[in-house]
Amino acid sequence: MENQVAAASGKLGVLVPGMGAVATTFIAGVEATKKGLAKPIGALTQMSNIRLGKRTENRYPKIKDFVPLASLEQIVFGGWDVYNENVYQAATNAKVLQQTQLDAIKAELEAITPMPAVFDREYVKNLDGQHIKAKDTKWNWALALMEDIKNFKEKNNCERLVMVWCASTEKYIETTDIHETIEAFEAAMQADDDRIAPSMIYAYAAIKMGVPFANGAPNLSCDIPALVDLAKELGVAIAGKDFKTGQTLMKTIVAPGLAARALGVNGWFSSNILGNRDGLVLDDPDNFKTKEVSKLSVLEEIFQPEDNPDLYGELYHKVRINYYPPHGDNKESWDNIDIFGWMGYPMQIKINFLCRDSILAAPIVLDLALFMDLAQRANMSGIQEWLSFYFKSPQTAEGLKPEHDIFKQLIKLQNTLRHMMGEDLITHLGLDYYQDLVESL
Repeated sequence: MENQVAAASGKLGVLVPGMGAVATTFIAGVEATKKGLAKPIGALTQMSNIRLGKRTENRYPKIKDFVPLASLEQIVFGGWDVYNENVYQAATNAKVLQQTQLDAIKAELEAITPMPAVFDREYVKNLDGQHIKAKDTKWNWALALMEDIKNFKEKNNCERLVMVWCASTEKYIETTDIHETIEAFEAAMQADDDRIAPSMIYAYAAIKMGVPFANGAPNLSCDIPALVDLAKELGVAIAGKDFKTGQTLMKTIVAPGLAARALGVNGWFSSNILGNRDGLVLDDPDNFKTKEVSKLSVLEEIFQPEDNPDLYGELYHKVRINYYPPHGDNKESWDNIDIFGWMGYPMQIKINFLCRDSILAAPIVLDLALFMDLAQRANMSGIQEWLSFYFKSPQTAEGLKPEHDIFKQLIKLQNTLRHMMGEDLITHLGLDYYQDLVESL
């Protein structure tokens, strides 16, 4: 497959719907790294190594030196937002990064201004921005976004584009008949159907323009049959859903360990407080339900209670998110885990994670942008399940259960890169070392 990966030549435009705390932290981090003022900690594409061949070969290159990724110097930023602030102003207001750090890259950030957003307050009731496209049919909104994409690419002389959704969580909706086929979906947009969410319009516009789309929120977005089929038909990579950052990151680390040791779990209570724009949006019950569904699915898929009733058949899982303005972007999560071991004796685990939401999300945005661009150049269209590592609720082909174990997700990601470059896959079996030894005696 190595020869099928096109070179990462020219500029790569990274388009971001929603230029709030996550997006501005991501952009500022890349610009600071380019000037040698920071390091891209947390980004596998920049910091991680990958093993090639046998352990005895001692081949552990950086991922960025192994696969043909676009470099940070090739990236050009753009996007949409409901507030008319350049990235410097938005990052200052988000209060994630120190002002001295922002001031050091002020010129670069001030040069990036958002385009007017497609916005429907029915889907995000707690926001009321004014920097939005005039009310129109959702079909015409899609056409306007496609025109934005075309103009951005031409104006910035970009060779390729990717789009990563960093905007708010929309209210909870389920797939209906209008989401089943592209014909029904397009007809519904032309009829200005209420069941077409703004994120779906962005996803549709991206796919139609040949732009890979990654969904960082739990919204349906491109996770509907119509857009999955369209992506396959047009040869466009898609992935989602919902960046795996704080509490769910910890669950996908801890839960596989408990399952590996066959320890029982009968209760897992999770509570969060955060005060950024995401917290404000999730303060509405309709929007919280979308996030709740995404977060609740993780433990069921890891523990598989239907196959392990003695260990997890009575598992009670509860998730709470509370808006708390004083904490800003500094999310705090508490997990109480009631476990039991030998002969049913109870034990407890307490986790108090004082994390920074946008600091954890920013490297995910970078990795997804670069890996989605890589997938597109490798002709890997449709759902990119190998990027499940980055998502709370990984999008999969119909009928496939998602893999939530972060360690298995990492193996899948690394083996996909090895396969892409014509290297042997690694199973970690290791028996050949010992079989060879026995045969030599």
